[in-house]
Amino acid sequence: MIRLLLCDDELLAVQRLQDLLERIEGVEVVGSAASGTAALAEIASLAPDAVLLDVEMPALDGFDVVEELARTSGAPPLIVFVTAYPHFAATAFETGAIDFLTKPIRLGRLQIAIDRIRQSIEDRSARSRLTDLAGQLDALRRERSSDVAEHRHIWVQRRGETVRVDLDRVDWVAAEGEYVRLFLGEASYLHRESLTAILEQLDPLRFTRIHRSYIVNHDRIASIRRLATGSYQLTTDAGNNLPVGRSYRRVVRDMMTNNGF
Repeated sequence: MIRLLLCDDELLAVQRLQDLLERIEGVEVVGSAASGTAALAEIASLAPDAVLLDVEMPALDGFDVVEELARTSGAPPLIVFVTAYPHFAATAFETGAIDFLTKPIRLGRLQIAIDRIRQSIEDRSARSRLTDLAGQLDALRRERSSDVAEHRHIWVQRRGETVRVDLDRVDWVAAEGEYVRLFLGEASYLHRESLTAILEQLDPLRFTRIHRSYIVNHDRIASIRRLATGSYQLTTDAGNNLPVGRSYRRVVRDMMTNNGF
């Protein structure tokens, strides 16, 4: 049985969802909320498997609710966004939602969303095992990091000379085709290596990949903000604006929480 929480500030919208869900087997509506704040309280109290979450609500909107859930411990519920405004779809999927329903909701389309929720719940045990494995790999990286810290440097070619670059002093790294560019203060060095390869040589406690093309030193982060489009942008203490890739937003949120941003 899938336990659902309905969150919408329009009573008629909640009632319609309840009427449609009564026609779908294997689901139970455990509660409803009329605001983002109430939704967070109900999620904490009821621990639903999934939330059908309206985007446009007073005070905390649907995106704000997801951001707050990302900061809490424990496994958050699956999110299906519901809205009358289809232009929110791109941002909704970027937050990690598993589906996006546009009002007025049809039974067939709702059934598809429920099937996706059911499949995601079935996959949770597999994801849990992967999370455990990731934790073990992270511990191994930390151990390796302490072993090789004194050797954390590379040699790069620049204007006919070979220069030693101390990787712990790197501010941020950008991919440039088959090369990476390492930024240290006002200097930068082009090095023939992939971003993935250079990341393996950096201290994992100090550096995080925030985009398929960017790595940043935590100590150089001045601010992280959400843009009007729903995407995130990171600014370094030198004023460089770096985009946060969609698949890296959870990593950045965790970094913000763990480092007190």
